[in-house]
Amino acid sequence: MPTYDYKCEACGHEFEEFQTMTAKALRKCPKCGKLKLKRLIGSGMQPIFKGSGFYETDYVKKAKPAEGGESKPAAKTDSKPAEAKPAKPESKPAAKK
Repeated sequence: MPTYDYKCEACGHEFEEFQTMTAKALRKCPKCGKLKLKRLIGSGMQPIFKGSGFYETDYVKKAKPAEGGESKPAAKTDSKPAEAKPAKPESKPAAKK
């Protein structure tokens, strides 16, 4: 259920009201009692954080640009798999006479 903002045109009282989307807009100001209450146009529904906490791993981190204002281009990766190199035979140390 969304929270709606209201403002009384008579006394200027502003408040929020938690209502269902199908509920009619309020008309009577709870402060002065006059029928001059208007529902304000909001920017949209914002998330309400309730609970014991939120973890850093719950959300994807955005990559930060490199310091200095310039971003570095990503290194190109080779699409071919690396070829295995043959092992070199170990050389034995020369024997002293």
